[in-house]
Amino acid sequence: MKIKSTLSKPLAKRVASKVRKWSSKPIETQQRQFSQLIEGAKNTAFGKEHGFDEITSYNDFKLRVPIRDYEGHRPYIERIIAGENDVLWKGRPIYLSKTSGTTSGAKYIPITKESMPSHIDAAKNALLCYIAETGKADFVDGKMIFLQGSPELTEKGGIKTGRLSGIVAHHVPGYLQKNRMPSFATNCIDDWEDKVAAIVQETIAEDMRLISGIPSWVQVYFEQLQAHRKGQNIKDIFKNFSLFVYGGVNYEPYRQRFEQLIGDSVDSIELYPASEGFIAFQDSQQEQGLLLILNGGIFYEFIPADEFSKENPIRIALEDVELGVNYAIILNTNAGLWGYNIGDTVKFVSKNPYRIIVTGRIKHFISAFGEHVIAEEVEHALQVAVAAHPAEVIEFTVAPQVNPPEGQLPRHEWYIEFAKKPEDMAAFALAIDTALQAKNIYYKDLLDGHILSPLHIVALQRDGFNQYMKSIGKLGGQNKVPRLSNDRKIADEIDKFAE
Repeated sequence: MKIKSTLSKPLAKRVASKVRKWSSKPIETQQRQFSQLIEGAKNTAFGKEHGFDEITSYNDFKLRVPIRDYEGHRPYIERIIAGENDVLWKGRPIYLSKTSGTTSGAKYIPITKESMPSHIDAAKNALLCYIAETGKADFVDGKMIFLQGSPELTEKGGIKTGRLSGIVAHHVPGYLQKNRMPSFATNCIDDWEDKVAAIVQETIAEDMRLISGIPSWVQVYFEQLQAHRKGQNIKDIFKNFSLFVYGGVNYEPYRQRFEQLIGDSVDSIELYPASEGFIAFQDSQQEQGLLLILNGGIFYEFIPADEFSKENPIRIALEDVELGVNYAIILNTNAGLWGYNIGDTVKFVSKNPYRIIVTGRIKHFISAFGEHVIAEEVEHALQVAVAAHPAEVIEFTVAPQVNPPEGQLPRHEWYIEFAKKPEDMAAFALAIDTALQAKNIYYKDLLDGHILSPLHIVALQRDGFNQYMKSIGKLGGQNKVPRLSNDRKIADEIDKFAE
């Protein structure tokens, strides 16, 4: 064992102990975050407008601060960009993280000197908790790759601006820099296809041990590696590859395809990062869910998903959440986001400690017929079908078909790109449909009542999703195809790439 892996084990034990300490006192930890946030922002423009100096409890806060999305924060962020100090948080942000909005256009999320450490520490702590639990540390002695956005930064209003992953790249600890790939120059390549090709050339002869990125884009990287090595498995190319770190989407729909590409199963760690804050990480290979980060400068609120569209929805803090309920997650942060609807939905799978699973997006669902199907349900149904009828799924999305061919009932249409199709497509579709009915009683009732017909699968040509993403200028990086849409804007475009 080399020096880095040797030294990492006592460090991992110390960090895991600290994580257990704050996670064992969740309400106390969150209350401390709440008090620090209110104190830190009471003299800002936002704090003065919303009476922060009079807030002594969470109930006071709810009365003064409404739920807002990015559009509600935009006027304040524009004031920051114009040069104003002490707007949402004391001083000025050190970065603006640029993200792509669906309705808002480009969004610029502030990152402050107080919020930046959590973006670094959370990923580091996830790896150290893994080492502490498993004793596996050899990966730190080899090369690590992080498929991410360009680290090149611009300026907006005198503030450095870029993609979150590119910003974080400037804060990677020095002891990891020599192990980290790809090179700075390769990371700066804008064209995704050119970038992946360059990454393949840089890494194919290296001792890659940890690979990290959004599953759909790591899959592209793996396939190109195979093409260069005449079909060799990834474990044949990288014999010491042992850990896959991912975030952004659920890994389970990709798992079978990954294991076929890798030629083996490898451990994985899930992260839940966002420009707005690092929310959770997988702290255990044995327990379900992601540990909610309670001491990272975020005070969390939750709105039951079925309440979200109401004028005055139920709005609760951590101590009042229930297991198994689908919640919209709301953030208040030391980057100056207040009552911020990030757009994600989560469920708690444990309250000792508080662990969550990400169930989807509050706006990404299908309820064209009153069924309110969510991402968690379609992903589960697909996993059941793949287990019963072996297939390899590259990517998929689901949309309603309100105007089917004459004489047919409306239905859900599943656009699936396969690496390997099931032998019996009809049986595969039936397995998905049956599993979805078991998860969603409203969907079952619509089928039983002959309001809907069973789902229809549209098989896409190979590379169909990538061609679609390229056609809309969102190939690569952190971009993802939504699992669900309540209309056919995406489906009608993807349909162009059907077999």
